[in-house]
Amino acid sequence: MKCKFSFYFFVLFVFSNQVVAQQKTYCNPINIDYGYCPIPNFVTQGKHRATADPVIVTFKGNYFLFSTNQWGYWWSDDMNNWNFISRKFLKPGANVYDELCAPAVFVMKDEMYVIGSTHGPNFPIWKSKNPTKDEWEIAVDNFKVGAWDPGFLYDDVKDKLFLYWGSSNEYPILGTEINTKTLQSDGFVKPLISLHPDEHGWERFGEYNDNTFLKPFMEGAWVTKYKDKYYLQYGAPATEFSGYADGVYVSTNPLDGFTYQSHNPFSYKPGGFARGSGHGATYQDVYSNWWHVSTIILGQKNNFERRIGIWPSGFDNDDVMYCNTAYGDYPTLLPTKNVNHLESQFAGWMLLNYNKPVRVSSTLGGNQANYAVDEDMRTYWSAESGNKNEWFETDLGEISSVYALQINYADQDAEYMGKTLGKSHQYKVLYSVDGKKWNLLIDKSNNNKDVPHDYVELNSPVKARFLKLINLKMPSGKFALSGFRVFGKANGNPPKTVENFVVLRAEPQKSGERRSSWMKWKQNQDADGYVIYFGKSADKLYGSIMVYGKNDYFFTAMDRADAYFFQIEAFNNKGISKRTEIVKVD
Repeated sequence: MKCKFSFYFFVLFVFSNQVVAQQKTYCNPINIDYGYCPIPNFVTQGKHRATADPVIVTFKGNYFLFSTNQWGYWWSDDMNNWNFISRKFLKPGANVYDELCAPAVFVMKDEMYVIGSTHGPNFPIWKSKNPTKDEWEIAVDNFKVGAWDPGFLYDDVKDKLFLYWGSSNEYPILGTEINTKTLQSDGFVKPLISLHPDEHGWERFGEYNDNTFLKPFMEGAWVTKYKDKYYLQYGAPATEFSGYADGVYVSTNPLDGFTYQSHNPFSYKPGGFARGSGHGATYQDVYSNWWHVSTIILGQKNNFERRIGIWPSGFDNDDVMYCNTAYGDYPTLLPTKNVNHLESQFAGWMLLNYNKPVRVSSTLGGNQANYAVDEDMRTYWSAESGNKNEWFETDLGEISSVYALQINYADQDAEYMGKTLGKSHQYKVLYSVDGKKWNLLIDKSNNNKDVPHDYVELNSPVKARFLKLINLKMPSGKFALSGFRVFGKANGNPPKTVENFVVLRAEPQKSGERRSSWMKWKQNQDADGYVIYFGKSADKLYGSIMVYGKNDYFFTAMDRADAYFFQIEAFNNKGISKRTEIVKVD
């Protein structure tokens, strides 16, 4: 009987459009086993996952990802499947929860180096020639520079090493040269850049850049060298906000003469499911494409509850640094060759179940079922338990072609703390065209991995109207979802071009708030949402804002002195409209 049962499900696996062996796409937030971390001195609403301040470096054909308080790091050979290496880098006696806060990682010649943030000496720098395994040795026992949010740049042309650091609402980003032999500074420290929120709207404190009482924070220094220029990147205004972004200054000198790049913030994502793209790092893949990894804001259980996102990035023909976050939390193509990241890497699979009807096995308190389809990662549905066979069902409203799913779990009554070694999610997904006859789509009943943001790309699309997620096992807590997201293509036409798009800003010759503008457009009844593009020239609309469920937006991220250009497009489960004509505001 056991053999027949196993054979039945093997056949069902083969003929049910299960997961491809090698996915072609990924989806933000990236799916790694985020640890359960406490945040001392701040009020929390229960135990929860958290990490931030990511760095990815490419080393010997693989990608290595480090982030805050994870008691180890990840590596991947494809930027999709991440393997965790458990390791503690701090010396014995250190607080376990201080492990590698805002780590710095760099490659110098044939070795990789890593250190965490420190306010003083007695922190070691480690090095490895084979970081795919836990094979590390101390490069310098006591790094004497007290550097919080450190970032290193090894200039292989000049054979010089530089350190940049700072996390403050008072002090600037600092820089110094590090001796490549001793791995210590000669003591010469140079102030490099500071915030100017009076000029740069996006640097103002607050969720809506409107807090005039608190000073914004500058942090997360990272420098990329490109064509003999040094691009000094920094995060602002604070990690708690959807507008958390990365800006950039540029110089031909690694420790002097930095000027504000016209296109700023270069990494910005204030709307959509995965919000925020600040405090990150820029790196090249094995095909020479540029990417930017950054912090995504969640902030439901705690202000510092965060995730990680990876965004296509690069430099245009005028050497302007950019980051393409439009549809950045939809399925995005993984690197397989050298491409132009100014062209969208979005796979073209639309969200099929935004605010569509749902049914559930049970509901815990006010954690309503529709919260799992509202495109807000901060809200979530929870079942009454984490027991086997609790379920969630989504109705697409019509039979559609399903290409991929993202299952985003939420933390409700989690009882675990630390890394989830040996923990796993197990589940099944069924699909149906009529809600009566069901077929198996995904079977992860034997999954042995912790997959809090599991993204599953199908081998080939299936026709479905209903999808049901059945819980089999949770690593901790109740069965809860912040987003059960179904991607694919619905039948019919995309929305028509947006009408009556206007942007209102104070006139240059008059006093007024020049760092903000109000946008409004005619509501498109066929649209689920809109993407607004902006920039300081008509051919460089690199910034983007995703808006759901409304027909206006108050934009607070403008630089006071500059003219801006805008476009908007509408989208729904069927596709994306044509963009409007470009609107210029002086």
